[in-house]
Parts: sequence; C-alpha cells; structure tokens
Amino acid sequence: MHHPLRAHICATGSYIPPRQVSNDDLSKQVDTSDAWIKQRTGIKTRFLVDPSQGVRGTVDMAQQAAQAALNNSNIDPKSLDMIIVGTVTPDQRMPSAACLLQHRLGATRASAFDVSAACCGSLYSLAIANSFITQGTCKRILVVGSETMSCLLDWSDRNTCVLFGDGAAAAILEPSNSPNGGFHQMKLYSDGSLHPLLHVKQGGKLQMQGQELYRAAVPTLVQAVEALLQEADLQPQQIARFIPHQANIRIIESIAKRLDVPMERFAINLDRFANTSSASLLLAWDQTCQENQLQPGDWVLFWAIGAGLTWAAGLYRV
Repeated sequence: MHHPLRAHICATGSYIPPRQVSNDDLSKQVDTSDAWIKQRTGIKTRFLVDPSQGVRGTVDMAQQAAQAALNNSNIDPKSLDMIIVGTVTPDQRMPSAACLLQHRLGATRASAFDVSAACCGSLYSLAIANSFITQGTCKRILVVGSETMSCLLDWSDRNTCVLFGDGAAAAILEPSNSPNGGFHQMKLYSDGSLHPLLHVKQGGKLQMQGQELYRAAVPTLVQAVEALLQEADLQPQQIARFIPHQANIRIIESIAKRLDVPMERFAINLDRFANTSSASLLLAWDQTCQENQLQPGDWVLFWAIGAGLTWAAGLYRV
C-alpha cells in the first residue's frame, strides 16, 4: 500500500560551549540571586562562548553540532541536499551562517540558507525541511539551530541577562522508511503586532517585556497544541514526550497543567542551558534521543514560541 512520504529525524548532535556561568556568578555583576532566578525561571546555569577555547560564535558552534550529527549516523556531508540554520545571531550579515557552514562541512551539493524566527527558528526550519522532503525535492537535509545569545545581551539588565545562553544543536532529516514514522502535522503561526514584547533594534541589545510575554505565550501555545492534537485525533495523554522550547519553567508548567499532563513527560534542560533561542528545542530533542527514552510508535509533540511573535507546533512519531 502506498503511504505518504514523511520526513523523519535520522540523527542528532549538539554542542555546548565550555564556559559555564552560574546564577551566583551573575549575582556578582547584577543585583540578583540564585534563589530569585531559580524561582522565577527554573534556570541554574548557562554556557557562553569562550574565544580562548577556539569557538568564537554561531558558525563555530553550528559546525560542531552538525559534525556530531553526521558522525553519529556515518553520513557523508556530500550527500546533503540542503542546509538550514535557524539563528538570530549570525556571525556576519551576509553570507548566511548556513553558507559558511556548508563550506566548512564540505557539503558541496547542498543549498543553504538561514531562518530568522527567533526562539521558533529550529521548529520553523524543521517544518521547511519537512516540506522539501515530503514533496520529494530533497532526500537529506541538515537543520541546525545555533545561537550566540551572549552577544545580544545587556549585561547590566538583570531581567534579561540571566535568561539566555549560547549553544547549538542539529538534526538530519530523511524520508521515513516506516509508514507511520516521522512528522505528521506541523503548524506555524505569527503575530507581528506583538513585536514590542521581545526585540533587538538594529545594533542594539535585547529588550523584553517578560510579564506580557508570559501572558501571551501560555494561551497561544495551548491553542496551537490543542489544534494540532484535534487534527490528529489524539488526546494530550497519548503523547509520550513533549519537547518544548526552553524559555521559562513557569510557561511549561502552566501549559502542562492546562493540558492535564504530568511534568515528567516534558523534556527539560533549561535549568542547565537557559534559553538558547533557536538551539533550545533541538538541544532538548538531542538529549531525549541520547537518553533512549522513546519506543517505536511513540508520539512526540514539539512546540516553540519566540520574538515576532512566531510560534509553532509539530507532531512526530518515532
């Protein structure tokens, strides 16, 4: 029987820079404390690029994460048809981080471009890759989320500098060889009228209205998740693993409560890595894959929300 072409993730990889910064470290430079940050966000540490370690920025980290994914699956970079990098912190304005990465990997056959959707960058990128694969246009696509958020932060603003970290994670997508495996539904959304809630002006630093963002994020994401589940005729309880964007533990807890799903089902790593924007969701997915927590046939639900506002949800079957 002919089944629809679905894209599945055949390999993952990630890279976290070596410089670990704790809440206590930050309390030495801004008026904050470990207890205050943990209670409001769930974050304990974050990692920042350290040029003395040879990793200077977004393309360096993307290369490390991509190489890990290629090595984990013995895939030849020359077999990649496309490279998509989700980032809002490219090392230079042009060319794209993806083109620089394509050259470094020696992926001579691949087209390459960046996706700018802030914290939603990896899920937007996965959705684009999924479309190219389901249409039969591409057979193998590398998606990377890589962010040097530290370069956008105002280190004297205690409300924002504690929230973010640097990092990169990668996924390689191919057509699924099982009839039900891979991405099923994906929904992408935006609302540019909410841009004042989180933005970086040209040449400026990140500015955020945290309370308003939280108030917008929870109902918006619940609605997107419920629409996705309804379309697939699934209940939240049937999802084995939720892979959320790692912005704030309170947002995740509120959504878990509204969906009536225990927190144990959510992949959480923001306590260690803070919010790594485009890299965050793929970092959580790479960790889930490494921990071998899933069985074939399990349902996974991805979601993310970021500046724009942009948000998205995706349904995946192992």
